[in-house]
Amino acid sequence: MSARDTALRVLSAVSSVSAWADASLKAQLQRDGLSGADAALATRIVYGVLQNRALLDFYLGAYCSQKVGHLQPPLADILRIGAYQILFLDKVPDRAAVNESVELAKKKGRGAASGLVNAVLRKVSLNKAQLPPIPARDEAQYLSIRYSHPKWLVKRLLTLLGREETEAFLAADNGVAPLTVQVNTLKTTAADLIAQLTAAGVTASAHPWVPDCLELTASGDLTALDAFRSGAFFVQDPAAKLVSLIAAPKKGQRVIDVCAAPGGKSFGAAVAMGDEGEIFACDLHEKKLGRIRDGAVRLSLSSIQTFAADGTVFRPDWADSADVVLVDAPCSGLGIIRKKPDVRYKSPDDLFTLTVAQSAILENTARYVKPGGALIYSTCTILPEENAQVVDGFLSGNPEFTRETFTLPAPVGEQPGELTLWPHRHGTDGFYICRLRRNEKDYSL
Repeated sequence: MSARDTALRVLSAVSSVSAWADASLKAQLQRDGLSGADAALATRIVYGVLQNRALLDFYLGAYCSQKVGHLQPPLADILRIGAYQILFLDKVPDRAAVNESVELAKKKGRGAASGLVNAVLRKVSLNKAQLPPIPARDEAQYLSIRYSHPKWLVKRLLTLLGREETEAFLAADNGVAPLTVQVNTLKTTAADLIAQLTAAGVTASAHPWVPDCLELTASGDLTALDAFRSGAFFVQDPAAKLVSLIAAPKKGQRVIDVCAAPGGKSFGAAVAMGDEGEIFACDLHEKKLGRIRDGAVRLSLSSIQTFAADGTVFRPDWADSADVVLVDAPCSGLGIIRKKPDVRYKSPDDLFTLTVAQSAILENTARYVKPGGALIYSTCTILPEENAQVVDGFLSGNPEFTRETFTLPAPVGEQPGELTLWPHRHGTDGFYICRLRRNEKDYSL
């Protein structure tokens, strides 16, 4: 099985059954037995096509008599795979990109279409130094095509950020996110972990501003590293690490992590507490809870207990019992497009149902916070509709809670109770974090 065959299978799954590319790619690489350079090429093609699909379709459309999106599957993805290699991969000769795409069409029973694939991709190759200009009359339309983001999102970003920052955000989405890990400071230090990883052939460096966070390159299979097996670190974006810094749980306290999977925030809280106290890690699915338990064992964290719990369903036995409640709410994921490029192709209609679920979870789980305790609301998205507006709605009906100022390391500094992180500004995932404090005064009287 070739890298291009594997890439086509993944892209077809994304297009036809709305599969998530990261999970589909991992499973397909394993099924096809790809590793090393072949696996890297398949991965590059899948992510490259998804990151540039609208741009590829625009250029392909200049040389194809039909709209690319209207072609029968998997023909459109075969053309995109070929065009991506021609336009973006310098190490792949154009002739190889064309010929391999033609062979893909034949393998998929599209022999009659192989001539179209050959003709269109040859024209792309011949004209790649003078491709047609992207229409610039409509600012949102231009950016939508240039960076392959939906026009509705580009318009929303333009109102939030303006032209210059919108383009910087879109460009960051199409970049490669660094692999970041958090040091398990109960077992080692950042300096010692860097030395251990370096000895294993991994390039590791301290994150520019998030403490005990490392950026890794040339890591290979992380799970094969002694440092991983011994529980010296866990994988987590620096934005998510900030949740535990903002929550600031203390030794002996109870933390309820309402939407805990995959477990990073529970792990971070346990480390911050010196593994002394109680952490209730909750999720709806037992399989995800099993992974949290496995992670806690690997990291030697005994304070974490797992519970199959629905964040919208009240548990009376937890009422007024938690010093800290973490609500990492389900969201649109628009802050992690650089890691999940197919997020941009999901329907915006989901936003309306998400905000209802976010509000319901926040309203319900706030009842677990004891007077004087903290409620941390976070998402991996950047839209106010899912962030500040959800919190505003909650506060309007819960006067016993107020936003509370917090301070993070430079360059972020002091924040007025909430913060939106942006990839192009902060070098993190797009993320929202808000700290609320439940006042000691009893408003129920």
